[in-house]
Order: sequence, then C-alpha cells, then structure tokens
Amino acid sequence: MGAPGPVVRPYAMTGGRTRSRYELAIEALVITTQYGEERAIGLSLEQQSIAAMCRQVRSVAEIAAGLRVPLGVARVLVGDMADEGFVRVHQQPDRDEAPDLALLERVLSGLRKL
Repeated sequence: MGAPGPVVRPYAMTGGRTRSRYELAIEALVITTQYGEERAIGLSLEQQSIAAMCRQVRSVAEIAAGLRVPLGVARVLVGDMADEGFVRVHQQPDRDEAPDLALLERVLSGLRKL
C-alpha cells in the first residue's frame, strides 16, 4: 500500500485559489533559487517540499506528481514561490509554437519513473 495522500485538502494549500499570476505549462521547468534555499525553513511544508525537489530541475508535472496534488494546486504553489523569488521558472515564451519533443520525452520519462 502506498503512502497516504495529503492530510490537508488541496484548496486549503492554495487559500482557495485555482490560478496564480503565472500561466504555467505542465512542461515548465522549475529550479530553486539561492534565496529559496536560504529561506526554505520559513515556507509551508508543501513549499519546502517543492524547494527540496527543485534543487534539480523539475517540471510542474513532476512537482504535482511528487506532492500527490492536482496539477492546478502545483501551479498555484509554484507561481506563488516564483512571485517571491524562491524558484525560477523556465518555459517557452510562445505557447503557440510546437513544444520541444526532447523536453516532452524527458518529462514523460520522469513521470514514468514516479
């Protein structure tokens, strides 16, 4: 049997918000900043987990899977952290362009490993 899911309801983690200021694609890459490393102790448990996970570059999809939360919740948490400078987000500037196939294959591979 797997580990139990989060004890807190997902909407409580985001204060009831379903969107952040950022429109984060599921393949957007996230990495913890030095500032995020230094301030991690003062973050919520979910944000501490994101900061620890993103010491290595992770996609938003990987973060959601790692936290076992819906993708929308992960987007809000990551967006909040980006606003505060705790993480840096890298994504394609024009979402109308075709996504990088190699990037999508890496994301898919990472999700399969979970």
